[in-house]
Amino acid sequence: MKLCSCETSAVVAMLFAATAAHAEPPKAAVFDFQLANLGAQGPTDADVARLGTLSDLLRAQLKESGRYEIVSTDPVKAEVAKGAELRKCGGCADDFARKLGADVAITGEIQKVSNLILNINVYVKDLKAGTAERAYSVDIRGDNDASFDHGVKYLVKNSLPPPAADASR
Repeated sequence: MKLCSCETSAVVAMLFAATAAHAEPPKAAVFDFQLANLGAQGPTDADVARLGTLSDLLRAQLKESGRYEIVSTDPVKAEVAKGAELRKCGGCADDFARKLGADVAITGEIQKVSNLILNINVYVKDLKAGTAERAYSVDIRGDNDASFDHGVKYLVKNSLPPPAADASR
């Protein structure tokens, strides 16, 4: 049986769509959250302790969402700790991510206006596409673990770009 060109085109389009839907997600280096703009009050022990668990939650949420394959940032952790803040180092996060073999660099910062008003900011830079960095932010109320967890989950679910297969929706 011979297929006409429109049937052939339809078959090719379906195969292409199936391949795109099953394409591997981009590799992302998700760096630990850092503190920023704390004003007159310095970070508390609780603020510092929260950074690691919040970073782990962001990685887990992004992986579970199917958006990214998460690459470990452990190989550059000591270098990151020695340098300037990732938001103020002139693109060093991009360099670290490339060193890790990542396609995307993701950084985050916590801004503490007061014990009641806080911001979670996440920055996503697609290194392969070479596009401008995109910023995503959520304000939270309450300086406690539950508020921060809810804020990160909200960002991943409602603000960050969808998985590549869903990007056309």
